[in-house]
Amino acid sequence: MAYVPGVALLAALVVGCSAGSDSNANGADSKAGSPTVTPAPPGKYETLPAPCRAVPRGTLKDLLPGAAELPGDQQEKVFRGSASVTYDTDRKVGCSWKSDAPNATRSLSIDFERVVSYDPAISDDDRADTVYAKKEKAAGLSSSATPGPDAEKNTGTPGEKEKGKGADAEQPEDPAEDAAASADPSSSSSPSGGTAGEGGAGDSSAGPEDALPSRVLDNLGDAAFLHDLPTRAGSTSQQRTVSVVFRTSNVVVTVRYTEQPALVTQVPDSKELQEKAQALARKLAETLSE
Repeated sequence: MAYVPGVALLAALVVGCSAGSDSNANGADSKAGSPTVTPAPPGKYETLPAPCRAVPRGTLKDLLPGAAELPGDQQEKVFRGSASVTYDTDRKVGCSWKSDAPNATRSLSIDFERVVSYDPAISDDDRADTVYAKKEKAAGLSSSATPGPDAEKNTGTPGEKEKGKGADAEQPEDPAEDAAASADPSSSSSPSGGTAGEGGAGDSSAGPEDALPSRVLDNLGDAAFLHDLPTRAGSTSQQRTVSVVFRTSNVVVTVRYTEQPALVTQVPDSKELQEKAQALARKLAETLSE
């Protein structure tokens, strides 16, 4: 009888340990049954092309009249282009070219930006779409004002795009994106004091009357727009810059094509600049998709 209490105490300890084990097991089962978050898929592109080799020489000859007639060394310098300063060639690269002809000066620049999302819940493509939408909005464009049956399919109103990415909008801005936005002429103000894309492209006094205005483009990448901006180069001559911006997966590409006539009485041909800028943008889109 002296040993009964000890036996009873041992039995109680065993029951207590069993109860604790069951509790832990139930807790583990509860955690295992909780939903898991699947990381968003990465973007299609992990690197960027060499920008100064992205435009074929034949295309440069067409875009830069007079360059082919320059002496050998000068011609090579023009066609070689000037690479943009960058600290991460996997994230942002660019190149520019300039040609001075007797009747006009023309310049060309291209920029590639590979967007990376640091939020596992937001894909690289969605993050790039937000970067693109900001540029489209800065140009004063929206798909609701764009003619064409495929406009709504290819791109949406910038406000609606950003509205669907609340978590992304709360993230701190990427320095690479800030640099791209500050360098983009579509984010500047027009000479009349309005936002870029307001008044400039449709002003018949700044170019041929049949010139098409700034607009959202169809069938170029996942989304694209064209911004046509006439300006005054000092008080001497008119200058016109046509920018084509498009997104394909997680890469945003900007093409800028500028003409400044030598004479005050000359007006840049908006239609020609737009056609050539679009043609180059489509070639770059094809190159990226290869």
